[in-house]
Amino acid sequence: MSSTPVIIHHLGIVSYEPTYQAMQHFTDTRDADTLDELWVLQHFPVYTLGQAGKREHLLNTGSIPIYHIDRGGQVTYHSPGQLIVYVLMDIKRCNFGVRQLVNALEKAVIDYLASQQINGKRREKAPGIYVNDCKIASLGLRIRRGCSYHGLSLNVNMDLTPFKGINPCGYTGLEVTQLCDLGITDDFEQVTIQFLHFLLNTLNCTEFFLRSNAPASLIHKSNTSHIL
Repeated sequence: MSSTPVIIHHLGIVSYEPTYQAMQHFTDTRDADTLDELWVLQHFPVYTLGQAGKREHLLNTGSIPIYHIDRGGQVTYHSPGQLIVYVLMDIKRCNFGVRQLVNALEKAVIDYLASQQINGKRREKAPGIYVNDCKIASLGLRIRRGCSYHGLSLNVNMDLTPFKGINPCGYTGLEVTQLCDLGITDDFEQVTIQFLHFLLNTLNCTEFFLRSNAPASLIHKSNTSHIL
């Protein structure tokens, strides 16, 4: 099977809402010739509640904003120190099914962790990757017009305290962990480079072009607010 070219954008630390709107805009306006993209970034502190998310899993969120969005899954938390990769792929063109895409994202995390001598595992009916029963990576996707957006998050070196304000991913008492607490001393940039190597492999993608600036769609503004 030939590999698929992909554009990688490194966006730095960005606000949630314009990025979310840009993903939707990119997906709605792409055509059969549009190259797939990976958006690599961090978010300012924010909770996101999936399409079927239940408010009962929001416990003590304080002043951190909450967005009810259109990905699958329940509630999670994002902040600086967490690596996020949004996967904007034409999965029909790539001959990927949804389950195959989820498996590829999970395998990238597992393979990266294995390269660091960490044993990451899947859980039945609970997408994401776990180390010693603590969640280290979360997944959430939306498929529209045969194309994916949203993606995965990997906890690197962040303040985990706000996870205590929710039932992470809808599971009461679920503990979370991160790379720095597992003895990984590589800085954020090193982790990003290393992880992308595994992700490109499991997605069967070849880096076509690397950009540091925001994609054009990120400047798209919507009048619709998704904050709760």
